[in-house]
Amino acid sequence: MIIGYSFWGFLGPGIIDTPDGGRSHRRPLVDALASRGHRLIFLQSDRDRLEAGDDLGDRYTFEGGLPKIDVLFLEWRWSIPGRNTTPCDTPGHTCDLHRQRELLEHYTVLRRTPTVIWDKDRQLPANSPWRRRPGVIVCEAALAPTTGARSLLFPLDDALLDSADPQALAALPRPVPLAYVGNQYDRDEEFDTYLAPAAARFPHQVAGKWPDTGRWPYVTFSGRIPFPEVHKLYGGALATVLLLPQRYRVAGQMTQRIFEAVLAGCLPLAPADIRRVDRFVPPSLIARDGVDVIGKLAYLQAVAGGQEHTRLIADCLRHLELFRLSTQVRALETMLSELAGSIGGAK
Repeated sequence: MIIGYSFWGFLGPGIIDTPDGGRSHRRPLVDALASRGHRLIFLQSDRDRLEAGDDLGDRYTFEGGLPKIDVLFLEWRWSIPGRNTTPCDTPGHTCDLHRQRELLEHYTVLRRTPTVIWDKDRQLPANSPWRRRPGVIVCEAALAPTTGARSLLFPLDDALLDSADPQALAALPRPVPLAYVGNQYDRDEEFDTYLAPAAARFPHQVAGKWPDTGRWPYVTFSGRIPFPEVHKLYGGALATVLLLPQRYRVAGQMTQRIFEAVLAGCLPLAPADIRRVDRFVPPSLIARDGVDVIGKLAYLQAVAGGQEHTRLIADCLRHLELFRLSTQVRALETMLSELAGSIGGAK
């Protein structure tokens, strides 16, 4: 199939000042689809070239027009006041939302092109007419998606998962007991409950955009770090805490941070209020509150570098199987097959 792919982000490492979490999984998904015979045309701006100065060569095709496609695949964009809701010539404007509207009107509405909407941030309203429109499938990166939506988790490259060595990861020096990578967005409650008490007791590092930190004067915030530095930070940390916004927790939606951490040997402690949390981490890494996080960190310090540490990393790697790229590609191709009957209407 010719897949018109709309995403607002990067295929490479991108720039520091961006919340694009797709950098850890978007390119493997794209490459896997191409390897299976699909042709992909990217329908948003080439931000790798325009913003990051990265030339990815002629391997990927970006198109600012409205080319012929068989399927429209959207990473859903939503209104962000002052950024993508302003006129196009306004300073600081990003045109992702305007472009998405253009694509939906041309392909989905006028041409009746089969459309897959990947609501990766769970921002598409439950009563959105796109959920009921014929020829449209909505999917979420959740184990318990919104009624009527499909599950399409963030994909983890099979090769990275298969090559991870628990014993080698456990043997690495881990001078930082607790690390966190991620932005503040809608995470204050979870931060207060699970991470802040431990940060008051253990050396730590919190990386990401946290503009309002006055309530945690004892926490070390280092600001955003380049994407390649994420693996390095996790690689020197014993554990992290998987903090999720409420809209993710209730749907069992885990971000890419879990496999970024585990692949570096950083053990993920998961709050117990995440739906289906036992699918993501071993029982011994599920935390009830901040006191529990403190106790688990103390235990992990005691076993660090030994057989129990190796066993825990191996168990975490087994839990990552549900994110396996080949599994997610098959799930997406199943959706594309279901839409295939209407492809004749795409021009």
